[in-house]
Amino acid sequence: MFNWLIAFGRSSAQFILASITLAALTLASLYLHSPFAATALVYLVVILVFSLIGTFVASLALSIVAVSALIYVLTFNPQIDAPHELLVIIAFLTASIIGTRLIAKLRYEKEAAREVAAELRHSADDLRNREKLWREIFEHNPAMYFMVNETGTVLNVNSFGAIHLGYTPAELIGQSVFRVFLKDDREVVRKSIERCLTYIGQSRTWEIQKVRRNGSVLWVRETAKAILWADDKPIVLIACEDITEQKRTVLALQRSEAHLAQAQELSHTGSFGWNVATGEVFWSKESFRIFQYDPETKVTAQHVIDRTHPEDKTSVQDTLNRALRGEHFEHEYRLLMPDGSIKYIHAVARATRTASGNIEFVGAATDVTTAKQTEQQLRRSEAYLVDAQQLSRTSTWSWDCNRRCFAYRSAEVSRLFGFDPDEPVTIEAIRSRIHPDDLPRQQEIQRQAIEQKTGNFEYDFRICLPDGAIRHIHAVAHAVLASDGSTVELVGTHMDVTEQHAAKQQLEDTLAALRESEQRFRDYAATASDWLWETGPDHRYTLSEHTNATDLLARAVIGLRCWEIASDVEEEPEKWRQHEITLNAHLPFRDLVYRTVGRTRSPIYFQSSGRPLFDVSGHFLGYRGVATDITAKVRADQAEQGLRKAQADLAHVTRLTALGELTASIAHEVNQPLTAIISNADACLGWLRREAPDISAVHRSVEWIIDDAMRASEVIRRVRTLARNGDIEMVALDINEVVNDSIALVTRELINHQVTLRTELAPSLPKILGDRVQLQQVIINLVMNGVEAMQAVDDRARELMIQSSRDNESRVQLSVTDSGVGIAEGDRIRVLDPFFTTKSTGLGMGLSICRSIVEAHGGRLSIVQKQEPGASFQFVLPVVS
Repeated sequence: MFNWLIAFGRSSAQFILASITLAALTLASLYLHSPFAATALVYLVVILVFSLIGTFVASLALSIVAVSALIYVLTFNPQIDAPHELLVIIAFLTASIIGTRLIAKLRYEKEAAREVAAELRHSADDLRNREKLWREIFEHNPAMYFMVNETGTVLNVNSFGAIHLGYTPAELIGQSVFRVFLKDDREVVRKSIERCLTYIGQSRTWEIQKVRRNGSVLWVRETAKAILWADDKPIVLIACEDITEQKRTVLALQRSEAHLAQAQELSHTGSFGWNVATGEVFWSKESFRIFQYDPETKVTAQHVIDRTHPEDKTSVQDTLNRALRGEHFEHEYRLLMPDGSIKYIHAVARATRTASGNIEFVGAATDVTTAKQTEQQLRRSEAYLVDAQQLSRTSTWSWDCNRRCFAYRSAEVSRLFGFDPDEPVTIEAIRSRIHPDDLPRQQEIQRQAIEQKTGNFEYDFRICLPDGAIRHIHAVAHAVLASDGSTVELVGTHMDVTEQHAAKQQLEDTLAALRESEQRFRDYAATASDWLWETGPDHRYTLSEHTNATDLLARAVIGLRCWEIASDVEEEPEKWRQHEITLNAHLPFRDLVYRTVGRTRSPIYFQSSGRPLFDVSGHFLGYRGVATDITAKVRADQAEQGLRKAQADLAHVTRLTALGELTASIAHEVNQPLTAIISNADACLGWLRREAPDISAVHRSVEWIIDDAMRASEVIRRVRTLARNGDIEMVALDINEVVNDSIALVTRELINHQVTLRTELAPSLPKILGDRVQLQQVIINLVMNGVEAMQAVDDRARELMIQSSRDNESRVQLSVTDSGVGIAEGDRIRVLDPFFTTKSTGLGMGLSICRSIVEAHGGRLSIVQKQEPGASFQFVLPVVS
């Protein structure tokens, strides 16, 4: 609006000036009486000149004014021919209008051209400024820019990008862009550029590694777009962002997450988060593994309750209720897994407030099952240790060297010193129980242990109990050192060796008795050694050395054959014939046993082995071998056979002794059927003496006589079987049958002693391999021992139980249990030993023979711990394979 007012004022001023000019020309024309046409021409010139500086509207208005002035001149100048000059006026008006219009158009076009030129100059300046600005941005932007053609040649690169890679822009322009990539990644870059060229105008982004000039590698995120350049040739613009630090951060984060996951897995600890308001729960991978849920499960607090052991659900629910109030919690509970197994969980969580004021928990759940099991096992071990210490009479202790008092002592320490384990005992009281002669030595040994610091130390001392009894104690201990090398504790044990000490004298007596036998054996062993020998092709000895055995021979062996020094050739001709065949066949032989005569003319036994010798051509050279003096072994075998015969004779004598003790019972068992036979025979005669003999009654009486005779015969057979002294017959036996045969021989004895016999014999037991007579002897001996053990019992029933079964190793097991006086604790370990007895008239060989018989059958006889009164003996036997 303001520009329009300025233009209007300029045009008005120009119009007024031109009008004044026309008025002056009009007055001059009237004064000079100028021709009308000349005046019109002057007017036209003024209008045209005015139109060069004025607007078209002002020029048009001025033309109208000029026409008015011409009309005025025409009116007041009588010399002008008005009709003739009217055409001049029309021509003037037309020329002025056309002229001013053309001049206005020329002026407009000139102004337009001037404005266009000015705009072009402004645009060029603006373009140059923009180009400079963008070049500055391109050059100094902290991003790498590359411009490449279709072949990957660099057309342009900014300075930042080139310098960041260790180059100048000139060193990269014109070179292949692939040179700044790893060889393994160049094909990926080539395909990415090809995709950009395929889809012009679309941006593509990828992450890849670039190589600096110095060989170092950096990660970049490249964004590329293909555009059409001059002559419609496509180029690819690539912007690269250095993301090396981001990659390192991501890799470090991933590594941290992996380490955290691995640490959770190794420590069996899972993390969790719980938003109380929304109920949203987050679990780590280890939490899913601990609770055995699918990781895809959207877990809630209810999933925890569902897995909780039924006995712990109430406490877990109480913990969750406290958590709803925003309280921290630490809780331990059990999980019942789908497979029935149980896990122990220790959960800890802390409550925090979110920005919105909601309660959120962050915590950890640790699977402490292994620790719980270890703790339970440790408690069991501690209980076992306490029991073991009490049973073995061994105590453990720790002595604090600085405070000079016990840092720890087991309850068995008090028991060993004769104190109640539940009552406090001072060190002075303990020392008062140590024998006065042993206390100084004990203190001196402890002082030496503290000073020496290394190694174990042992010593023995005695404890004087209030009742006057003496306990012998063996102590073993070692020093515990601090970080500075000083001794801070002595840790050791006290073992009650009273019984061992009491047995020491007995052992020494036994050892003294054995020394003579041992010395004889050593003297004999010193004279026995291996005999190295060689023979020639004719089997005569050519070498005999590295032994003293040849000194025992009655004559030298060089030049003799083996059978020429043997003294059993005539006794065992077949053995030597086979041996000669082996030698002539040049075959190796092993363990040839033969007898010869020593210098003392006593028989000597050798066990010889040899291998044939051949030369490189295969010719037989003779034999090389070794012979071992086995005289002691042969004599030991002979002695063992004698011992076995003596044991068999002793067992036979024992059986006869048992039969002697059962004589009355056996006589009764035989007398009963004999009495019945006599009665039935008298009855039979009575039936026959009748006038009309009752043949059916006679037949029945004869059948009864036969049955009673069989009964007596069976009793006699059993007695004869038990009394015979034959060889051992190992046959397949049914242990239940052996038991029943044995019971038949002792039934009357049980009745006489008012003993109730109960049997629990398992059916279908497998066969055992044994001698019937010897096994009967074992069973009868155990039964009779039980009967004798119950003779003094009058306050309870006298019951004897015989049970047969199979043990855990599928062996046949037989036990004989009585309700007698039992076996004293101190006698249990010796009751099976020879010559040990608790009877006033016994020899102590019965149970020892039973054990020998059972062990000869490959079994084991033992005493079973029994809570009720009485004793229980049990033996197991292997079954027939």
